[in-house]
Amino acid sequence: MLELLLFAAPGFWLSTLFFGLLGLLIGSFLNVVIHRLPKMMQRFEDNYFAETRDQPKPHTDSYNLVVPRSACPHCGHKISALENIPVVSYLVLGGKCKGCKARISPRYPLIELFTALLSAGMVWHFGSGVNGMAAVVFVWILITLTFIDIDTQLLPDDLTLGLMWIGLLLNINGYFATLKDAVIGAAAGYLALWIVNEIYKLLRKRDGFGGGDFKLLAAFGAWMGWSMLPVIILFSSFVGAFIGITQMILSKLGWESQIPFGPYLAGAGLIALVWGHQIIDYYLGIM
Repeated sequence: MLELLLFAAPGFWLSTLFFGLLGLLIGSFLNVVIHRLPKMMQRFEDNYFAETRDQPKPHTDSYNLVVPRSACPHCGHKISALENIPVVSYLVLGGKCKGCKARISPRYPLIELFTALLSAGMVWHFGSGVNGMAAVVFVWILITLTFIDIDTQLLPDDLTLGLMWIGLLLNINGYFATLKDAVIGAAAGYLALWIVNEIYKLLRKRDGFGGGDFKLLAAFGAWMGWSMLPVIILFSSFVGAFIGITQMILSKLGWESQIPFGPYLAGAGLIALVWGHQIIDYYLGIM
C-alpha cells in the first residue's frame, strides 16, 4: 500500500485528483437531484390522478432538475453562480443565506465532500479505465439513493432500475462479473428480498421491505453477480440489526425515528464492489 502511494505514476495522481474535483461538482448536482426528484415524482403523480378524474392539473409550472433556479426556501433569494461553488461558497457565506442570513444545512457541503472522496477513491482503487469510471457512476447513484431514502423512504425506479441496466450492459464484456452471473444475480437479488418480505407479511401482516429494496439488491446482483449477494445481505443485515436495536432502545426513551433499510443496503453494496472478492477469499481460506 505504502509503495503504491510513494511510487505511483503522475498520471495516477492526476486521474485521482481530477475525479475528486469532478466529484465536488457532481456532489453539488446530486444535492439538487436529492431535493427535487421526489418532488418531481409527487407532482407527476398528482397530475396523473387529476387527469384520470377529469380534474384540472394541480401543477402546471415547469419543475425539473434545471428549472426553476435554486433559491433560499426562507426568503426566496436566488442563488447565484458564485454562491454555488461546492464547499467554498458555504464556507465563505458562513453557512448562511446571503439574503436573509437563515442557516444553510451543513448536509449540502458534506454530500459534496463525500461524493468527491468516494469518486477519487473509486479511481484510486479501480484505475481510470472503464471499471474505475463505472464505479464512480455507481457511487454517484448510491449517494443519491441513500439520501432520498433517508428523506422520503423512497428508492426511485429511475435510479434503481437504471443502476441495474448499467450493470448488465457493463457485464456484457465482463467488467465486474460474467453476463450469466449478472443476469442470475439480478433475478436472485430481487427474489431474495421479495421472498423474505412475503414471509414477513405472513407473520406480521405488513411489509418488512419496500419494493425499492428488491430492485436495489437486483441492481447489485447485475453489477457483481449472484455470488456477491450473500456478502451484501450479510453486511446490510448486521448494520440494520444494530440500528434496529438502537431504535428500540431510543423509542423506550421517547425518541421515535424511522431509518429505512436502503442506506444500509447501499453501504453493503459499496463494500462488496470494492472488497467483496477479498472478503470471500478470506472466508474460504478460513473454511
